[in-house]
Amino acid sequence: MLPQTDSAHFQLLLLFKSFFAMLSGDTSLELVGEMTDVLLETPAFDLAAQHLKRNPACARLIHERYIPPAHDLNDLLTYPENSLGYCYASAVKKAGFDPNLHIGMTAESDAQYLELRLSQTHDIWHVVTGFDTSVIGEIGLQAFHLSQFPYPLATMLVSNSLISSTLLAPEELPQLLAAIAQGWKMGSMAKALFAQKWEESWQKPLVQWQAELNIHSQS
Repeated sequence: MLPQTDSAHFQLLLLFKSFFAMLSGDTSLELVGEMTDVLLETPAFDLAAQHLKRNPACARLIHERYIPPAHDLNDLLTYPENSLGYCYASAVKKAGFDPNLHIGMTAESDAQYLELRLSQTHDIWHVVTGFDTSVIGEIGLQAFHLSQFPYPLATMLVSNSLISSTLLAPEELPQLLAAIAQGWKMGSMAKALFAQKWEESWQKPLVQWQAELNIHSQS
């Protein structure tokens, strides 16, 4: 548990503040980042890393602290249209995201590396699983995470979405629950996505990735 200090209490207040801000509809990346920073100070993140390390391929990635070099979206768009690289670059460019936001970042602990790598590959997971970037699509992807390993941020986001939908948009509950159920089912059937070095096989067709990982895409 977090040490009982004024600093720890302040961190918990930040976590609650973020959680309740999300309940009111704020889904900004800054808020998610604030929640993640607090969660990284809890045992839950260490347990998630330990769970992943039971898989030899995941353990190697964590031990290596694998972070690939920067990639250029325009270069990836020269790949075949059915390739992971092209599909990923198209999605990221359309959304206006920075694909190299995490270049140069380092991680001292396994938990920090886990979050760094997940954050770096988040949009790849969207493309491979087929979950879109809508609020409900995002929660479906978080459920996919949870069926593969106990990811603390996913737990918070899924629980927050259920409370928020119940209180503010109950008509969306059936669709939300369906996305959570589908994400959980897909993740439990799929091989470990965390173990993949996607960036070393951009040219591989997306459908081949999905077949090899036993993923039945949403798209």
